[in-house]
Amino acid sequence: MLYREAGDYKTSYSKDNQTFPIKFDRIAYYLLLVVAFCVVPFFINDYWANAVLVPFLIYVIATLGLNILIGYCGQLSLGSGGFMAVGAYSAYKLMTSFPDVSIIIHILIAGVITALVGMLFGLPSLRIKGFYLAVATLASQFFLIWLFNRVPWFYNYSASGTITAPERTVFGVNVTGPNVDAWAQYMICLVFVVGCAWLVRNLTRGTLGRSWMAIRDMDIAAEIIGVNPLKAKLSAFGLSSFFIGIAGALLFTVYLGAVEGGEAFGISKSFLILFMVIIGGLGSILGSFLGAAFMVLMPVLLKNVLVGNMGWPTDVSAHFEFVIVGALIMAFLIFEPHGLAQLWRLAKEKLRLWPFPH
Repeated sequence: MLYREAGDYKTSYSKDNQTFPIKFDRIAYYLLLVVAFCVVPFFINDYWANAVLVPFLIYVIATLGLNILIGYCGQLSLGSGGFMAVGAYSAYKLMTSFPDVSIIIHILIAGVITALVGMLFGLPSLRIKGFYLAVATLASQFFLIWLFNRVPWFYNYSASGTITAPERTVFGVNVTGPNVDAWAQYMICLVFVVGCAWLVRNLTRGTLGRSWMAIRDMDIAAEIIGVNPLKAKLSAFGLSSFFIGIAGALLFTVYLGAVEGGEAFGISKSFLILFMVIIGGLGSILGSFLGAAFMVLMPVLLKNVLVGNMGWPTDVSAHFEFVIVGALIMAFLIFEPHGLAQLWRLAKEKLRLWPFPH
């Protein structure tokens, strides 16, 4: 049977501290990686890339970043859309200023720039928290979007105010521009997702991650036992913004190709990523994947069912999606505040105990 164990026998620290202690989970993880890297690229088409897989992978990175800040460090933030805009505009300026440098380097540097901006706007967290911190980060959202719309230097003095990603290649394959193939878009996003998930997993299991969780649980007690709140909070803001900036750069360069700051990175983007964290599960890497998958797949499924099968008007279907999302968020907050990740953990425990009732 699945998840059946005769005991917990670990003979080394590495085995005791491994990410997937159950053998079935390890096998499933490696099989999933093999399928993602070796099977999906040969069968993916433009519809699946643009409607499902590429946005899912990009939002996973953004959700991982916000989960560091909210789920692991307990600092509320409503400025994710603005920080994604920082990553997008940074990547655009780097791509146009240094055309001979690899797009991967540009995306990573865009993440570093976003991290510095995030630490700057995270300074109020040393004095305020909770609702007041959320309002402060919301102010950063509006300020950053205003800045990118009002300063022509950021969009290279374009008359329309829109930034467009030039064509760039990785190992001779186009990954940006109008001629990019679906599998190339998917593969570059997948590589970034695997790298970011691995990095977040190691960060949260180390000393820095424990300091974040100590601040989250009780900041005064954490400071008494020796946790530096300045280092913990600013590192959480910086690393969270780093991943969100990478997501914004990928969203602009690989997925959309051309954006206008106010439309692509408005306040709705910040709430969308926040909903992914809430539905997936706070303080869970698996929850970041589940929340992003849920919020990306649900509109596609509803549109196919309501418009394609039932013949509903498109505008009515779009408004009905908002109703369903709102109802589901309230349901998760009331009945399962730890999100889909907690439901998965409970299901695994049931499988480990079956057929016994407790």
